[in-house]
Amino acid sequence: MIEIFNSSIGKKLIMSITGVFLMLFLLVHLTVNLMLLVGDGEVFNRAAHFMATNPAIKIIEPLLAIGFVFHIIYATYLTIKNRKTRPIGYSKSASNGVSSWSSKNMYILGATILIFLVIHLANFFWKIKFGTVDTITYGTETMHNTYALVAGLFISYWWYDLLYVLGAIFLGFHLSHGFWSAFQTLGWNGTKWLKRLEVIAYIYAIIIGLGFSIIPLYFLIFK
Repeated sequence: MIEIFNSSIGKKLIMSITGVFLMLFLLVHLTVNLMLLVGDGEVFNRAAHFMATNPAIKIIEPLLAIGFVFHIIYATYLTIKNRKTRPIGYSKSASNGVSSWSSKNMYILGATILIFLVIHLANFFWKIKFGTVDTITYGTETMHNTYALVAGLFISYWWYDLLYVLGAIFLGFHLSHGFWSAFQTLGWNGTKWLKRLEVIAYIYAIIIGLGFSIIPLYFLIFK
């Protein structure tokens, strides 16, 4: 069994499974973050509070995050190892130019995203979990004023908005290849399904890339 995961196919399988965790995590994360654009912050604060306190979410979200982190760590390990031997690429390139470019630069895109992720976690996650974020009360509920933290950063530092948008664009390129490649490795590799997956991958990548880009641009332009 261990020999399977030491093989080229096994390594791709691990990357594909953890990649699916990454894609689910991003979808959930984006859904909550888009609530920053609604109202004066109450909707987002309540959503963030729900994600932080709901028992089911407290179990599911860490599992998705662990899959996300393992995807990054394992990709880094494979990159270093493959440079000493030979590159082990994805099993097939897409028929379009953009995905082909993305497939050839997956590790570079991933490394860029990782740098952005570290900055993002330092500014938001770390401050929320271990910092001194102000609280706010709605009715009888008191919670972190996460909206003020996020909005304050986007409003005060235009360069961070541009960095955030750049990170979202790189993420979109990464996903444009990674999405269909993951499902192809998991068995959806027929000619008919491959074409469909390429289209779905583009749609998903655009939704994620554009969705995350809209948030800082909204605060940069309208706030």
